[in-house]
Amino acid sequence: MTLFQYDAAVLNRFPGVVGGVILARGLSNGPAPLPLRDAFQAEQQATLARLGDTPLAELPSLAAWRRVFSGFGVKPTQYRSAAEALLRRLTKQGDIPSLNALVDLGNLVSIRYALPVAIFDLAQMTGAVTVALAQGDERFTPLGEFETEHPEPGEVIFVDEARLVSARRWCWRQSQQSAAHAQTRDALITVEGHHERARDDVRAALDDLMTLLGAHQPQAALTAALLTSDAPRFSP
Repeated sequence: MTLFQYDAAVLNRFPGVVGGVILARGLSNGPAPLPLRDAFQAEQQATLARLGDTPLAELPSLAAWRRVFSGFGVKPTQYRSAAEALLRRLTKQGDIPSLNALVDLGNLVSIRYALPVAIFDLAQMTGAVTVALAQGDERFTPLGEFETEHPEPGEVIFVDEARLVSARRWCWRQSQQSAAHAQTRDALITVEGHHERARDDVRAALDDLMTLLGAHQPQAALTAALLTSDAPRFSP
């Protein structure tokens, strides 16, 4: 059964997308253990040193995401990709707080590669999640809120077979229902890129995610795949 896929209309418009996908079952989420917190803090300091005074917009991976956002009609300086927003917080505030084990793990890899990493709780998702162009009648509840809203027609969304949206503007914001929390047991984890080295970088990020999950969630069953326009479906 297909669990995650790219719609043909998205691939026609953005044929260079590369996606890394992990299905993780049997997770045990909660506060990040001390070794993971230490690793996350160390990665933050390493990232700050690596970036120096380089403007985030000049990083190839983030520049590519800006072009993609513009490509579906979104101002990239108004709605920033998740990776850019995370790095912007780090460079401006000097620290990214620990939230929980799964989120910290994803954020660690996201800042290391300047790529958006999302962790979607599968409990409330129905059937396959598709990266698609919104029709405008899909349902989305912003993280931390309760009111349902609808995406703009034509924006890229993650949507399931019940038309529930788990992420708007591709990798801008997750939904309340999909966010990893203390009760998360099964999750879909994605990392995506569009830049010239996306295949190599997404593969490396995917490998790091698998290594971190293996170390900090040793009881979990993991299945991973690299997706491209030639292989756009994940059917674990």
